[in-house]
Amino acid sequence: MIALKLGVTSDDVKNVIIWGNHSSTQYPDVSHAKVKLQGKEVGVYDALKDDSWLKGEFITTVQQRGAAVIKARKLSSAMSAAKAICDHVRDIWFGTPEGEFVSMGIISDGNSYGVPDDLLYSFPVTIKNKTWKIVEGLTINDFSREKMDLTAKELAEEKETAFEFLSSA
Repeated sequence: MIALKLGVTSDDVKNVIIWGNHSSTQYPDVSHAKVKLQGKEVGVYDALKDDSWLKGEFITTVQQRGAAVIKARKLSSAMSAAKAICDHVRDIWFGTPEGEFVSMGIISDGNSYGVPDDLLYSFPVTIKNKTWKIVEGLTINDFSREKMDLTAKELAEEKETAFEFLSSA
């Protein structure tokens, strides 16, 4: 979506983060994303100059993408999930390029972003020698904090529900 809006290829956009759950509360964050425009790397916010779109339609569209794929294809979004798995395997196998990160659902234990431990939560990670590491030190503004907390709350509730089912089985 960012690439289309800016008239570049998706390879020209990097470091977009998906925080949290794979659901309608996931938070696509471009606060730290970069785009290559006319050979020069700039921040996505600076390139787009459309805060309203980035905090509205962009987020909503990404959050509803799975449902949109199902509606458009009249089939499961399994191929989309399969593509994501292939991308993850590629990233784990070959690592992330220097200065770039990807988003990956990992265990949240010990993170520095205030996400409760013991959740499978999507974070920005770098990968080297087939080992992932959470990207540390990214600034989190109030808007992002609210979105990140909302998706963490949903994951904690889902975890609690799952344990209730397991204990009653």
